[in-house]
Amino acid sequence: MAVLVQFGIGLLFGLGLVLAGMSDPAKVLNFLDLAAIGDGGWDPSLALVMLGAVIVTFLGYRRVLRRDRPFFDTRFHMPGAPRLDLRRVTGPVIFGIGWGIAGFCPAPVLTALATGGGMAWAFLGAMLGGMATARWLGAR
Repeated sequence: MAVLVQFGIGLLFGLGLVLAGMSDPAKVLNFLDLAAIGDGGWDPSLALVMLGAVIVTFLGYRRVLRRDRPFFDTRFHMPGAPRLDLRRVTGPVIFGIGWGIAGFCPAPVLTALATGGGMAWAFLGAMLGGMATARWLGAR
């Protein structure tokens, strides 16, 4: 049952990404192009999508964490206070650089695969290669 609920949530999330246009890398790149603010080419819609996600997450956490335990587990698995180290800095930096170059991040690239764009497939290969490299380096 838990897998079906998770699948449904993933489908809903993917549908939201597609409807918001976040599977189009040009939309993301137009948001990241701050130089285009003055000439009207800047697209603030990604900020609105992020704001909506933050609001839903904030309200969802407040509601869910009032429960004694989650629906499909015996306890909540919450992160502790992280120490700032090299891995916690370089990972987001590499993610941001890749996002800024390609206009994709992991979830939207999966929705973009359905359109058959070659850039989405290239990004997926680079992302999987980067993940494998990170695991290999972490195991050393």
